[in-house]
Amino acid sequence: MDRTGLLLGLGCYLSWGAFPLFFRALEAADATEIVAHRAAWSLLVCVLLLLATGGLGAVVRVLRDRRAVVTLGIASVFIAGNWLIYVYGVNTGRTVDAALGYFINPLVTILLAVFVLKERLRPAQWASCAIGAAAVLVIGVGYGQVPWISLGLAFSFGMYGLVKNRAGRTVGALPGLAVETAVLSPLAVTYLLWLGWTGQGTFTPGDPGGVGHMVLLASAGAVTAAPLLLFAGAARRLPLSVVGMLQYLTPALQLITGVVVFGEEMPAERWAGFVLVWVAIAVLTVDGVRHNRQRRGGTPRVAV
Repeated sequence: MDRTGLLLGLGCYLSWGAFPLFFRALEAADATEIVAHRAAWSLLVCVLLLLATGGLGAVVRVLRDRRAVVTLGIASVFIAGNWLIYVYGVNTGRTVDAALGYFINPLVTILLAVFVLKERLRPAQWASCAIGAAAVLVIGVGYGQVPWISLGLAFSFGMYGLVKNRAGRTVGALPGLAVETAVLSPLAVTYLLWLGWTGQGTFTPGDPGGVGHMVLLASAGAVTAAPLLLFAGAARRLPLSVVGMLQYLTPALQLITGVVVFGEEMPAERWAGFVLVWVAIAVLTVDGVRHNRQRRGGTPRVAV
């Protein structure tokens, strides 16, 4: 296994796993303001990185492709929604719900492949989706309400991935993020200017922000772009199966952060739901490994 690729992958998913700590430090601002700063500063970081790496040509090629621009524009709506739900969840004491959303995201992606792309599933994939649905039901009954933050994150990121897939593999991570944030930034900057004009913003050296708060908000661009670049490097060096396994580090760390650091409650029904989700992931993973071996002509052993 490529050691550099593994380190890049670990850096990416560990960074995403630490996001709750970063966004909780910004709780003086509401979720909408944080997402607006994230979009605006991300565009600046992307432009600087593209200038440094000579990658502006790739962005120009994307901008000349009307279909790609429209597709990435739609993707930007879904990722903005995902950011908004995530930040809101973390800063309202629902980090565990956010973790659940990213645990069930692979199951949602499978369902989107069936109902949108008309793909056919293997029996084990149907079983994993059924177990995942049971997990959501168990947690929902225990809460007395639908876990909308978890489902919102899973479906928004699933739709983002689906739309990005339609954009094709020719659009790199950095040029793609640059175009997406360029679509979001006019609205984001306008909103931030309005907050500043009306005195409702927190990007100020005085209360309720402070200089440290301003620095953290400005760093949201680098915090957003860095893991994506790490992911792009890892994806080019590692087998897809390894990347798929590493992705569960992120919600696992978010779960630990929510329970251990933030002290969020984990009643029995929530644990039961998470256990069902982990069973679904295990079924999905084992089936994926066996299917890949069969496609390569191997003769995998059948677990008894």
